[in-house]
Amino acid sequence: MSKLALYVPLKAKPGREAELKEFLKQGAQMAAQESATVTWYALDEGDGRFSIFDTFEDEAGREAHLNGPIAKALMSRAEELLAAPPQINKISILATKPK
Repeated sequence: MSKLALYVPLKAKPGREAELKEFLKQGAQMAAQESATVTWYALDEGDGRFSIFDTFEDEAGREAHLNGPIAKALMSRAEELLAAPPQINKISILATKPK
């Protein structure tokens, strides 16, 4: 079971919503290459608000992700695509629905 997660809300700059959506879709492909990332979701919350939610089994996996290619790509394009810097929330998972 995943024990840790990241929740990263993002607000697109006006007129950059489509570009941010495409960037997030590419992020899913990059996340598929990360063995320590259990799940990775890009969410469209409406009104130019998006978020990333991903899960990890341990802190080492979460830190590897935070220092990996997706985070680097996001930070390199943050000023261009985002209305504000990303806010990275490290959270713990209390319970999940059994499969």
